[in-house]
Amino acid sequence: MTKLFEKIIPVILNNEGGYQKIASDPGNWVGGYKTGELVGTKYGIAGKFWGKQYDIPNLTLQQASDIYYRHYYRPMNLEGLKSNELVLQVFDMGINAGKRLAIRKLQQLIGAEVDGYCGSETWAMANDYHINVGRDLVKDYKHARIVYYEYLADKYPERYGAWINGWKRRVAHTKL
Repeated sequence: MTKLFEKIIPVILNNEGGYQKIASDPGNWVGGYKTGELVGTKYGIAGKFWGKQYDIPNLTLQQASDIYYRHYYRPMNLEGLKSNELVLQVFDMGINAGKRLAIRKLQQLIGAEVDGYCGSETWAMANDYHINVGRDLVKDYKHARIVYYEYLADKYPERYGAWINGWKRRVAHTKL
């Protein structure tokens, strides 16, 4: 694990919280929503995706950190970004809304090719954003996250409406 990952993972784990087993949350079910087994989510590691590989109620912080590093952080390839705060924001959105979506949102903001993969073009354009655009990229990215979450809540109120306030708090409190 990298030093930057070790610096930001406590923020992520705090955002995700401990164990919960809410029946109305589709992410808590292994094998199908309300048709499978209700196992819950711990540290944001959802039973839906990880419940066949891990004992979710007894998942350790180390196991959760390893999952985040191997399956989210490394594939997102964010360490070419100079701003640790931006890395944290993009990584957090990747966990919350999907890795490629989080990177596509960044690419849309900076005017890079929107392909959902972070590499040299994305790094360069993000790193020079304040010079080229004259704005704070972290602030703009946080705003883009809120706009996206509001869109989901407005378009699918029965599915996402209950989560919007928590998502907004999450964005506001995600910082080093």
